[in-house]
Amino acid sequence: MEAYDQKKSWGREFVAGGLGGMAGVISGHPLDTIRIRQQQPRHALSSVPSSATGMVRHLLRTEGVRALYKGMSSPLATVALQNAVAFQTYATLCRVQSPDQRNETLPLQRVAVAGFGTGALQTLILTPVELVKIKLQIQRSLKGCSKSANLHGPLQVAQKITQTEGLRGLYRGLGITLIRDAPAHAVYFSSYEFLREKLHPSCRKNGGESILTLLTAGGFAGALSWIVCYPFDVIKTRLQSQGPGAEMRYTGIVDCLRTSVREEGRGVLWRGLGTALARAYLVNAAIFSAYEMSLRFLSASRAPDAKAFLKGAEEATLP
Repeated sequence: MEAYDQKKSWGREFVAGGLGGMAGVISGHPLDTIRIRQQQPRHALSSVPSSATGMVRHLLRTEGVRALYKGMSSPLATVALQNAVAFQTYATLCRVQSPDQRNETLPLQRVAVAGFGTGALQTLILTPVELVKIKLQIQRSLKGCSKSANLHGPLQVAQKITQTEGLRGLYRGLGITLIRDAPAHAVYFSSYEFLREKLHPSCRKNGGESILTLLTAGGFAGALSWIVCYPFDVIKTRLQSQGPGAEMRYTGIVDCLRTSVREEGRGVLWRGLGTALARAYLVNAAIFSAYEMSLRFLSASRAPDAKAFLKGAEEATLP
């Protein structure tokens, strides 16, 4: 992906971003469910093992396989729009930094700036989506959450929140989501472009990288960005787990940080990191691969014949 190639239409980047995001959600949601539950305060978990494998066994035994996919309809229903906006915003911010429109690769520091802006802007979409998803994922796992009070879909959760807190309630955690996502996306996009170029020299300008290159660069970029932002993600999860049907323990970001560290030690800020990294590699390998291949297909579809796409697909299968 040469991020600011002037020849790429806005529509193609938008569509490819949506397809990439959907691939990421489908591939990584079970691990996301485990990560969210691992991040909950220990006192709030009702006799649930803390390890990822123990939690999976407990979840399957008590709630069944479907529990691993709780809340997936919320991000899946909106992820096409979210990722389409994210990739289109990223491409646009890259172009803005190249006003002369020359076909040259953008320096990595400018890629990081575009990523930072992308992460900041997408929080407006991501905050309510993740709030609803987290509410569904933690049902029945926390003390004080009765089975009879369980909600059965994202629309019910969103309705419950707006009834009790108004539209503002859907944006609980907006600040910490911004703190998490802006720097994480700067690392995300810049490390992806760096790794692509290292694995396949000149591919940022000429393209033609293989599927293996896309999977590797996308996976490592996703994992690295999560290492950078993970403590903020723990705080975000705890803040967004509050609200209707759950205990209100924290008054804000600083209070949540202080209380969590005081009660559970500094290690609480890294709880569930292993699960998050495994998920990040899988999800982002899928996202970038689907995005790049979608762009190749959409670009070829505008040609008078399919030769361009067939050539790109053949190159993608080669190491």
